[in-house]
Amino acid sequence: MITRVWDVTFTVADLERAADFYENVLGLQKKYQFSTYAGFDCGGVEIGLVPGRTTDVQEDTPCMDFLVRDVDEVYQTLCERGVRFLKEPHDTLWGSRIALFTDPDGNVLQLVQIDWPKYFAVCAPQ
Repeated sequence: MITRVWDVTFTVADLERAADFYENVLGLQKKYQFSTYAGFDCGGVEIGLVPGRTTDVQEDTPCMDFLVRDVDEVYQTLCERGVRFLKEPHDTLWGSRIALFTDPDGNVLQLVQIDWPKYFAVCAPQ
């Protein structure tokens, strides 16, 4: 059956602008780009971008999480690069520190730093 996630694809209004954001603002390695698709490596999972019509995205829209070592540090760097955050860094009950932001097309993304001992204490089956 399913062995792992291969790709997460977002629809974007302007492929060039979005590809620039994922490569130069988020710092992901571009694998390839064509007129109808751009692919980036994110720890072995491909993030794909396809041109098309975007929808209105809201804060409670499902998001993709980027695991980072230090949310506050990455948050500061991305703010300096003009990223718009929906929620500033904050702690969760399940042992993480998170910050929610969007790409230029409103796709919701999240930075996640996990305190693994707390996470397992809260989330592991008893």
